[in-house]
Amino acid sequence: MALAQLPTEAQATHRLILAGGPFPYRKDGSVFGNRERALPSKPRGFYHEYTVRTPGSRDRGAKRIVCGGELPTNPDACFYTGDHYTTFQRIVP
Repeated sequence: MALAQLPTEAQATHRLILAGGPFPYRKDGSVFGNRERALPSKPRGFYHEYTVRTPGSRDRGAKRIVCGGELPTNPDACFYTGDHYTTFQRIVP
């Protein structure tokens, strides 16, 4: 999915990831375990997850961006999920 096609909130989260924050949620940047095995298999600690703000939600909502790579500000790949890890779409510039 093209970055420009993502919801504006997801685009804002992606910009924060590349800038290194600051992130609005305490859990942003935490290790994503890929327990669902929906993303390519990588060693634990490769993927990190970030919350995409959901307007009107009282909690973190279901939208996330998961990025993988050695440097969080220069990820090898990022994926968007709008349904709390059920499906993922790779983000392309």
